[in-house]
Amino acid sequence: MDNFRAVYKILSSLERAMDYPKFDLLEQVSPEHLKVSEGRYNRYLEMMADVGHIKGVQIKKNITGETQIDADEVRIKLRGIEYLQETASCARCTRPQRG
Repeated sequence: MDNFRAVYKILSSLERAMDYPKFDLLEQVSPEHLKVSEGRYNRYLEMMADVGHIKGVQIKKNITGETQIDADEVRIKLRGIEYLQETASCARCTRPQRG
């Protein structure tokens, strides 16, 4: 799956989850659902946290150097919502007009 499409799907799920008190990201958008490796999925979450699109992600390296992600409390931030809106606007602009 395209990297930007996968990030968009994760952020979209988090945006929809704002209406619910409990949300399990892996239930809604798992690495298997996106057809990506767990490592790539973890990098997506890490990158989104780094740029301020999401919060509530704990990123740790274990003694073997593998990255471990705890996303039990993950939530979308305003910057993530802005990204979704900008991306949707750009997609509308590039679609051919019918008429």
